[in-house]
Amino acid sequence: MSEEPRKGLFRRKPKDPNKKPGRLAQMKQVYELSAKHNKATPWLLAAAILGCTLIGLLAGLLFGGAIFTTILGFMVGLLLGMFMLGRFAETAAFAQMDGQPGAFGAVLNTARRGYLMDDKPIAIDPKSRDLVFRSTGRAGVVLLSEGPKGRSAKLLAKERKRHERILPNVPVHTFQGGNEDGQLKMKQVVPAVQKLPRKLNKNEVLAVRNRLAALGTQGTRPPIPKGIDPNKARPNHKAMRGR
Repeated sequence: MSEEPRKGLFRRKPKDPNKKPGRLAQMKQVYELSAKHNKATPWLLAAAILGCTLIGLLAGLLFGGAIFTTILGFMVGLLLGMFMLGRFAETAAFAQMDGQPGAFGAVLNTARRGYLMDDKPIAIDPKSRDLVFRSTGRAGVVLLSEGPKGRSAKLLAKERKRHERILPNVPVHTFQGGNEDGQLKMKQVVPAVQKLPRKLNKNEVLAVRNRLAALGTQGTRPPIPKGIDPNKARPNHKAMRGR
């Protein structure tokens, strides 16, 4: 008489909700995002892979080694398809974020080459909700505003003066993010930042970051509790008189 298997012996382990998806799962998500935004995505990717494979095959038929050149063409097609998929996904992500608060901060955070960005905006206008984001790198300090051109320019200029006073020997670069003339669109933010000339070494970048972290968000208004309208707030005169 055989013993019954113990309960739970073959039970699957519960999935960890904090575990990051694998490479294939990430690729699937990127593809689905791109295909949702651009219906021609699968056809363009197939054309890139098949086109490179056919070029490799024709080169092999003309010069010999058809098997090797066909495989090489297929691999080149895969690399080209991966590059195209990344660009498609970037365009789709920007379109999805357009108009949402903090969108330009999320874009600035993708400038990974030697740049460290603050997790939260360093300046917030409580009335207009205009924002200023900061990133520090080899080019110095980068300040990026989010909001209408004329309105956010004042907040950005104020933050620039504050940073130049705090860091007199560090370059401070300012950009305006938006869709108006003279502003950077989302796809232009990272290329504009990466074109800035490098002026600091790694140790100097860390020193600047530590200096800014020690100062905190000096010069900006404290966060406003939810449910309170600063324009309608009134002081308690009885409390001020000590009654």
